[in-house]
Amino acid sequence: MVVDKLKRIKLLLLDVDGVLTDGSIIYNDNAGETKVFNVKDGLGIRLLIEEGIAVCVVTGRTSKALLHRCKNLGISYVFDGVVDKVSVMDSIITRTGVLPEEIAFIGDDLPDLPLMKLVGFSVAVADAHEKLLEKADMVTSAKGGFGAVREVCEAILKAKGLLEDIIRRF
Repeated sequence: MVVDKLKRIKLLLLDVDGVLTDGSIIYNDNAGETKVFNVKDGLGIRLLIEEGIAVCVVTGRTSKALLHRCKNLGISYVFDGVVDKVSVMDSIITRTGVLPEEIAFIGDDLPDLPLMKLVGFSVAVADAHEKLLEKADMVTSAKGGFGAVREVCEAILKAKGLLEDIIRRF
């Protein structure tokens, strides 16, 4: 059943803090913010995009570091400063043409719960809030910021029969 859901995925939607990062926020003396991203997650995202699977980001915070990272990875759809994450679904559907049942979402905390209920495949990172762990179609073995996104990317690619060919290319 999990593999069948993963086969249908055309878009991966990601929360940021606690998913693409470990949830830490570092402030510097210039009132700036520093985020640390995992390079393995980045490769997983790039592999999805290369295979025609869209990647979008939705987060409650705003960050220049995030925008820079998304540009670097080729993520075209970034929804930042979003209080109600469900509110972006119509925009995602309109911009991408992807239906909710074709979307996988990775979250880690309570603000992600409503969005998890709307998508075709919901994922909680290993260190997510217990309510997300209960509701998720998949729980990663890795914590947020430590390769959890890569795990999901590879699961999608494997379910679609693409992963082995990608590995052979390397």
